[in-house]
Amino acid sequence: MPGRPQRKASEPVPYSALPPSAFWKPCQQDPGFRAQDIYAPKVTLRPEDRIATAGSCFARNITRYLTRSNLTFHQAEPSPRGMDAATAQAFGYDLYSARYGNIYTARQLRQLIEDALALRVDDAAIWLRGMRHVDALRPTVEPEGLASVDEVRAHRLDHLRHVASMLRDMDVLIFTLGLSETWEDVATGRVFPSAPGVVAGTFDPDRHRFLNQTYPEILKDMQASCALLRKVNPGVRLILTVSPVPLTATASGAHVLAATTYSKSVLRAVAGDLAAQDDGIDYFPSYELITGQPFAGTSFDANQRTVAEAAIDRVMSVFFAAHGATLETGPAPGQAKRRAADPTCEEAMLDGFAPR
Repeated sequence: MPGRPQRKASEPVPYSALPPSAFWKPCQQDPGFRAQDIYAPKVTLRPEDRIATAGSCFARNITRYLTRSNLTFHQAEPSPRGMDAATAQAFGYDLYSARYGNIYTARQLRQLIEDALALRVDDAAIWLRGMRHVDALRPTVEPEGLASVDEVRAHRLDHLRHVASMLRDMDVLIFTLGLSETWEDVATGRVFPSAPGVVAGTFDPDRHRFLNQTYPEILKDMQASCALLRKVNPGVRLILTVSPVPLTATASGAHVLAATTYSKSVLRAVAGDLAAQDDGIDYFPSYELITGQPFAGTSFDANQRTVAEAAIDRVMSVFFAAHGATLETGPAPGQAKRRAADPTCEEAMLDGFAPR
């Protein structure tokens, strides 16, 4: 009677050669859950590489730590000479490599790259706040708004020139995916970092629609962004992360916890698949190091939404150590000034609409 094929004595069981980090028990027995083994960079960072940053609010932490490391933070749109740090950040300077504010979605990133390379200003993305005019694509960078449409247009065109320069000159882009949910102008397909009426503008149900991007849509947008980048900068490398910060609010109709899980799961899947398919794209698991079961209980402040400084420090220590980079001792710049309600973080402003 034919029996089950016999395994040769010399054939190892597939799991027998795996490192301790592949097993839950030895990780659980380690005080730090072997976090130092969670990231083996595929995209390497050299001290001379010009590293640009962009993404959701959590991405600002990468900028903060880059500026006190021996790596090179690529600042393409610096603050005016003589402007103090607090004023500069209130006006959107020094948070990222250019003054584009928070880029929450893959669609937003794609449209920014398209606009920068074409030096295209969309007049439909200029909103009113009272009697002042606001760039709807970065609505918090001018706290008081500007006097006219022409002034907003001129400011944005100058900004796009800086972004175009950044795209061509950077060696590495670290981009943090934050949300799948966004708001879209039905006529143009333009998406915004906040819904009309939150920071500026007026919501029009005939013109604006809620969009919760799916995996195929996000993947397509990210692939398009990569193709555009490599057209003008063939050697550029990308490191993707996913923000661990839960949604402040959801317009999906779901419970905010379920909506957060959907959004982060889709973004994590896209980031992982892009990294698996492309040698020039890497994924850093900041999301897992904050929200993973061994870490989640100590990672957040009392509101269970903002990430605790000790957790940010843990994540950044893993990242920079994996790249063999050094960090200055002491608190990262801006650390003492963190606020629970950041007026430059549009998504967090939705908390003001919660029932009391």
